[in-house]
Amino acid sequence: MSGGVPSRSSRARRMLRGPRPEAVPVLVGRAAALVGVLDIAAGVFPRFRHSRMHAIAEVLPGSFGPFAAALSLSAGVLLLLLAHGLKRRKRRAWRAAVALLPAGAAAQFAYRHSLAGVLIAVALLVPLLLHRDQFAALPDPRSRWRALANFILMSAGSLVLGLVIVSVHPHRTIGDPSLADRLTHVVYGLFGFEGPVDYQGNTSWTVAFSLGALGWITAATTIYLAFRPEHPAARLTEEDESRLRALLDKHGGRDSLGHFALRRDKAVVFSPSGKAAVTYRVVSGVMLASGDPIGDVEAWPGAIERFMDEARAHSWTPAVMGCSETGGEVWTRETGLDALELGDEAVVDVADFSLAGRAMRNVRQMVKRIERAGYETRVRRIRDLGDAELERIRRAAEDWRGTDTERGFSMALGRIGDPADGDCLIATAHKQDDAPGEYGDLKAILHFVPWGGDGASLDLMRRDRSADPGMNELLIVAALQAAPKFGITRVSLNFAMFRSALARGEKIGAGPVLRAWRGLLVFLSRWFQIESLYKFNAKFQPRWEPRFVVYRNSADLPRIGFAAMQAEGFVNLALPLPRFLRRRRSSTLTPYAAIRSSSTRVSRASNTASLE
Repeated sequence: MSGGVPSRSSRARRMLRGPRPEAVPVLVGRAAALVGVLDIAAGVFPRFRHSRMHAIAEVLPGSFGPFAAALSLSAGVLLLLLAHGLKRRKRRAWRAAVALLPAGAAAQFAYRHSLAGVLIAVALLVPLLLHRDQFAALPDPRSRWRALANFILMSAGSLVLGLVIVSVHPHRTIGDPSLADRLTHVVYGLFGFEGPVDYQGNTSWTVAFSLGALGWITAATTIYLAFRPEHPAARLTEEDESRLRALLDKHGGRDSLGHFALRRDKAVVFSPSGKAAVTYRVVSGVMLASGDPIGDVEAWPGAIERFMDEARAHSWTPAVMGCSETGGEVWTRETGLDALELGDEAVVDVADFSLAGRAMRNVRQMVKRIERAGYETRVRRIRDLGDAELERIRRAAEDWRGTDTERGFSMALGRIGDPADGDCLIATAHKQDDAPGEYGDLKAILHFVPWGGDGASLDLMRRDRSADPGMNELLIVAALQAAPKFGITRVSLNFAMFRSALARGEKIGAGPVLRAWRGLLVFLSRWFQIESLYKFNAKFQPRWEPRFVVYRNSADLPRIGFAAMQAEGFVNLALPLPRFLRRRRSSTLTPYAAIRSSSTRVSRASNTASLE
């Protein structure tokens, strides 16, 4: 047919060929999830077992034998657990599904003589076998904490689902058991014991076997996760760090975030020529890079290609947080990904900075007031500090952290005082008190990392809570005024998310959509300091450099956002050691190892926990 419309015969051939191979994992994963939901429904709800839908569900893999409810529930939960792995092309999920489906089909035929049940199992098994090369993704980074997380989540889910199972038989329940009795019955049933709730007829057996199945699945999956081999997250090796420092020495002036690539909880891929690199961390299945690639721009495509190959090998979702406009253009051109403006970075040109003028009046008055209160500032290189003072600064930064959770990823180095970071700049505020505290006269700290040979990029801001307001303004001004002495001509301050929307939304003539968007950002600022970061940065009259997030498709953005919040420390799914144990552990390390343990991680986004 003309006009580009496919003919009927071509459509028929396409249907006979089946789905595209690359689409099979998603389709099979969705089918497994659907089958799992139907199996759970068939095992939990009595009315479902007498409905027309149950005529289909009873021939699904797992719904067979004399204990159909419990077996259906078990199969449904297992299939739901496997569905996500199948969609992500995980090899181990494929192996488990290939083992589960034939077993289900054989049991269907042996116990129910159901040909339909066999056909459904085969219908899912055939594309798995035909397209097994699509399920080659390697494992994600994992640790023993995954078993504990699984136990907690599965236990909570089993309690909720068990309470539903106990409560969906109102006409067969003897008496009127309370909620506490039902919860007790669920807990007993998960461990294989009879609880206080009684039923008429065979319902007691159905409930008992269903609860027992939930308890067995929780125990089995937890034991499996606890004893399977660990696949630890990649770390920056000493050789990788040395190569990255060599690239930064040559090309570090291009990106203010370049030095943060030296965080030791990141991994790295290099271009084939070794002239460029991309650092990243894997969080919740998202391969999260930050800033621009390191090194020669001409070699960026090679490093980006290696990054994308690694993402495909593990079926990770690729994403880049906070790249520059040039970086975003290269990423989108080389990979076909999309870019979205995330916010703006505040950059102050030292030669143009002055406290004079009406625009700087508030900062000028605050600085003068603090200086009259007896505070003085010192700006030095890390290499110029003595060991005792450096240790005192490091301990103060740890204790003055505003949150229990360490924050930082894209704009934080994660350490202070490493011997290899001698070029870092530190600004400190001091005040002679009648009764000096634990850290003497030290009251506030600002830490900057190098930005090429003539720049500095703000890393962290910490202050004593008992100090006067305005410590951050005082130290930023002191650093900017001292910058020429160190050959620094430009200083990167904090990153302001959605800065342009906040700025345009408050101007006269802003439309209703823009005002509504700004209102939402102001509301979210109660938790994420979006507006306060923008206003704090704006005090210093910076120029704004846009930063972008690079992503594969819009459906990935919520997942990428959640992973970024985990990486930055705003969402903590891990269980950290108690602080007294962390201190004991750090005290047993050698001085250099203690520095490498990153005892002072914080992101620039969280630095303003102390903003006044």
